Amino acid sequence: MMLVFLTLGRFRETYSLFSACPLLLYHFNWVFQLTMTDLFAGKPLINQKGEELDGGDALRGKKIIGLYFSAMWCGSCRQFTPKLKRFYEQLKAAGKDIEIVLVSRDREAEDLLEYLEHGGNWVAIPFGDERIQEYLKKYEVPTIPAFKLINSAGELLHDARADVTERGKDDAVAVYDEWVEKYPAN
Repeated sequence: MMLVFLTLGRFRETYSLFSACPLLLYHFNWVFQLTMTDLFAGKPLINQKGEELDGGDALRGKKIIGLYFSAMWCGSCRQFTPKLKRFYEQLKAAGKDIEIVLVSRDREAEDLLEYLEHGGNWVAIPFGDERIQEYLKKYEVPTIPAFKLINSAGELLHDARADVTERGKDDAVAVYDEWVEKYPAN
């Protein structure tokens, strides 16, 4: 019980403490990995076909989770989405463990599905889900588009939109590797 509390509350300090002992580090990483899937476990996400998935299953084993706040009606979003899609596809082609969760501000369910078709092969929080409003407040998203990296406890790690826009087209893998190094066991 204490280990789970420490992993959720003080990740970096706990990770450093356990890194001295390989056996403890193995168990620490195992517990931490469970918490990422637990954050979304039992909560629905949808894929590009509109099929419902268990969030925990869809995100299991991912080192990087990004929340993409966007909408089809948003002009700035339509400019950023192709950049994020290329970035995501380059990382997937390189075998990187990343997933993007679309947090849509669309006004109709059909718009969300249409927008999801044009985006990357990522998943989305279903239209009308209460988590949309919750995440907009929690991650302080006054305008869209926004791309935020989160940890297993749902804490904001990094506002990553500028990384994708400014450096992602040149070397997506280097940006990803930098994130993994900066936010270990995310």
